[in-house]
Amino acid sequence: MSEPRMPIPAPEDTYKGWLFKWTNYIKGYQRRWFVLSNGLLSYYRTQAEMRHTCRGTINLATANIAVEDSCNFVISNGGTQTYHLKASSEVERQRWITALELAKAKASRMQLESDDSGDDSTPNAAGQSTGSRNSEVQSTLRTLGSKVEDLSTCNDLIAKHGSALQRSLSELEGVQLGGETSEKIRQVTERATLFRITSNAMINACRDFMTLAQTHSKRWQKALQSEREQRVRLEETLEQLAKQHNHLERAFRGATVLPSSQSNPAIDSKGPVPRKGDASDEDEENEFFDACEDVQEFITVPADPKYHRSGSNVSGISNELGMDDGTTSLDEQSLASNPESPQSQELVPVRKRRTRIPDKPNYSLNLWSIMKNCIGKELSKIPMPVNFNEPLSMLQRLSEDLEYYELLDRAAKCQSSLEQMCYVAAFTVSSYSTTVHRTGKPFNPLLGETFELDRVQESGYRSLCEQVSHHPPAAAHHAISERGWTLRQEIALASKFRGKYLSIMPLGSIHCIFEKSTHHYTWKKVTTTVHNIIVGKLWIDQSGEIDVVNHKTGDRCHLKFAPYSYFSRDVARKVTGVVTDKDGKAHYVLSGTWDEKMEYSRVMQSSRGGENGADGRQKTVYQTLKAKELWKKTPLPEGAENMYYFSTLALTLNELEEGVAPTDSRKRPDQRLMEQGRWEEANTEKQRLEEKQRTVRREREREANRAASPSEEGKESADGALIEDSISDSPLKTEEVEIASEPSETTYKTDTDETSSDLSLSSGHQDNYTPMWFERLVDPMTGEPTHIYKGGYWEAKEQGNWDSCPDIF
Repeated sequence: MSEPRMPIPAPEDTYKGWLFKWTNYIKGYQRRWFVLSNGLLSYYRTQAEMRHTCRGTINLATANIAVEDSCNFVISNGGTQTYHLKASSEVERQRWITALELAKAKASRMQLESDDSGDDSTPNAAGQSTGSRNSEVQSTLRTLGSKVEDLSTCNDLIAKHGSALQRSLSELEGVQLGGETSEKIRQVTERATLFRITSNAMINACRDFMTLAQTHSKRWQKALQSEREQRVRLEETLEQLAKQHNHLERAFRGATVLPSSQSNPAIDSKGPVPRKGDASDEDEENEFFDACEDVQEFITVPADPKYHRSGSNVSGISNELGMDDGTTSLDEQSLASNPESPQSQELVPVRKRRTRIPDKPNYSLNLWSIMKNCIGKELSKIPMPVNFNEPLSMLQRLSEDLEYYELLDRAAKCQSSLEQMCYVAAFTVSSYSTTVHRTGKPFNPLLGETFELDRVQESGYRSLCEQVSHHPPAAAHHAISERGWTLRQEIALASKFRGKYLSIMPLGSIHCIFEKSTHHYTWKKVTTTVHNIIVGKLWIDQSGEIDVVNHKTGDRCHLKFAPYSYFSRDVARKVTGVVTDKDGKAHYVLSGTWDEKMEYSRVMQSSRGGENGADGRQKTVYQTLKAKELWKKTPLPEGAENMYYFSTLALTLNELEEGVAPTDSRKRPDQRLMEQGRWEEANTEKQRLEEKQRTVRREREREANRAASPSEEGKESADGALIEDSISDSPLKTEEVEIASEPSETTYKTDTDETSSDLSLSSGHQDNYTPMWFERLVDPMTGEPTHIYKGGYWEAKEQGNWDSCPDIF
C-alpha cells in the first residue's frame, strides 16, 4: 500500500565525482570524492565521509580556474588554497571545467547581490557595524532555533499519528463486514485527516526554514570570510607584538625609576616630597633609584638619605648628587655616561673614510654537506669556503676591540682607581657589541700576516696586530694612545663544533696599562657560542665570567655574562658586575647588556640578608644611588644588514691605504675578492694561499732539521723545561684544548703528560719561526708566556723600508 518515494531533485549547480588530487611528493596524486554545491567545491576521501568529515573546501566566487593539459587543471583562490587536480579523461576534465565555470559565475552573482544588500544596511561607524552584525546573527540563530523546534514537534506528531493510523488499518483488515465497519472506516478517515494536517504543518515549517536559511546563508558566508580574514590579521599582529614584547620589557626594566614617594617610606613620614625643579639641595637629594633589577648575585635597593647629606662618606663627591635636570657630582662628571659627548669629538678626522662596501651577494650553500663530517673536530681543521666568511681577517676583528677607545681615554683622566675600573670594565663589555649580528667567520690569518690601524691624527691611537704562531693559531696585538694608555693582548682561539652550535673559547690575557697612574689591568675573554649551525637562523651569545684586576691597587671588577635562556625573566644578553677594592668592599654596581649599554651606580651600603641564591647562600643587598649611563652602543650604519652588519669602524678596516706593510691584511687577495663579491675567485685564491703557506712551512722545518745538532737538541730540551716551569701555574697547562689549523695536521693537546712537547709547538719553535715585530717573553705581571711588541714597525713605515717582510701573499 505504500507509494513509491519521489526522487529529490539536485540543485542545478551540484556536481559530484571522483578526481585525483595532488597531496605531496611522496604520495603524489590521491583519489578523492569531490562535491560541487552552492558555489563551494569540497572533497572527501570517500563518499561515506560526506556525513561527518570534510577534508577541504574552496570558494569558487574568488577562485581562478586554469587548465594545464588534457587531464590536469588547477583551482586557486589567490595563494591560501590551491588544488592541483587530474581527471580520468579529457572528457571528464571538460565536464568538471564546465560545471566549475558555471558555479563560479553563479557564486559571483550571489556574492555581488549579497554585497549590495549588505551595503544597504551598513551603519556609519565601524563599531555600530560590528554590533548590528552580532545582534543580527543572534536574532537569526534564535529564529532558526524555534523553527528547528517546530520541525521536531511536527516530527513527533507525525510519528505518533502514523503509528495510530497503521494500527487502525491493521484492525480494519481483521474486522468482519458488518455494523462495525462504518465506525472503523470513520476512525480511519479522521486519523488520516489529522495526519494530513500535521504533514502540511511540517511541510510549511520546512519551507519556512529553507527560505530563511537561503536568505541568510549568503550573509553568513560573507561574515565567516570576514572573521577568517580578521583572525589572520590578529595572528600577524600577535606575532609582531610577541617580537616587540622582549624589547619593551628590556626597556622597561632598564629605565625603571622609582619616585621617592614609592621607594622610601621614611621620607613620606617626614613630609611631602618637594616638586621637581625646587632649588633646595636637600630636596634634590631626597630622590633614590635602583641601580639594576633581578641581579642574580646581589640585590640593589635605594640608598638611605643620610648618605646624600654627608660629604665625607664619598671621596671626591660634592654635596650635589645626580638630578633629573642632568647635573652630576664630581665623580659622576668623571664617569660621563655618553661616549658620544663633545669630549670624544675633540679630534677632527683629517681623512674621509669610506662608509659603504659592496653588498653581500646572495649565494646559496648547503651547510650540512660540509659540516656533517666535521662534528667533534676543531674548527681550524676544517677547510671552509669563503661563503661562511666575512671580508675581514681575525687580526682586523681584534682591532675592532678599539671601537670605543673613548672609554680608555676617559679612564686615563680619572683620579680614582675605582672610577677608572668602571671605565675599563665598560670597555671590556663594549668589545662584544659588534658581534651580536656578525655570524660570518673571519679569515684565518696567514703566519706572518699583519694589520695596522693608524688613527693618531683622528683618534690619538694606533695599533698593530701580527699572526705570531700557526700551531696553535695565535695573534698578538699592541695599541698605544697619545692619551696615556697602552693595550696589548695575545689571543689563541680554541673552537669546537658540536653539531647544533659552535663554541669559541679565547685563550690568553688582555693587558691595559695607564701611563700616568701606572695602573696595570688584566682580564680574559668569555666564550662565544654560535647557535643553529645546521637548522634555523644563526645567532650569537656571549656567556661566562670576567675578572678585571688592577694589579697595582688590588681593585677588582667581577663581570657575569648571563647565557640566554628561553625561560629566564632576565633581559637577554644581560651583564652585571660589582667593583670592589682590595679588601673586598663594593663601591660600584654595573649593569646592562653587552649589545646596547652599560650603567653604573655608586654603592652606599651593603649587607647580607637577601633571598637565597642558587648555591644556598644569601645574596648581598646593595644600597645604591641613581644609575648613570657609562657606555652606549653607536647605531649601525644604514644598510648594515647588506654589508655583513659591519660597524662604522669595521667598514674602514679593509680600505686600501698607502704605506702599509706588504704583509698587511688589506693586501690579502682572497679577502679582497670576497669583498668585491667575486666569491668563486676568492675560493680559488684562498686555496692557493693555504698551499703556499704549507710549502713554506715544510721548507722551514727541513732547514731547521738540517741545522739541528745533538748539542742544540739538548739545549732545546733545557729551554723547554725552563718554559714548562715558568707556566706551570698557568691556566693553559690544565686546560685540554684541541689546536690545529689545517685538515692534514695532527690535533695537539696541552695536557700534563705532553707538556714539554706541546709547549714547543705552542711557542712556535717547532718550525723555527720568529715573528717580525713581536718577541715571546714571560709577562712579569701574570707570569704567562706571551708575545710583546719589540718595536720597529712604525719606524720602518716612516722610512718605507719593508725589505725584511716575508712574501706571504
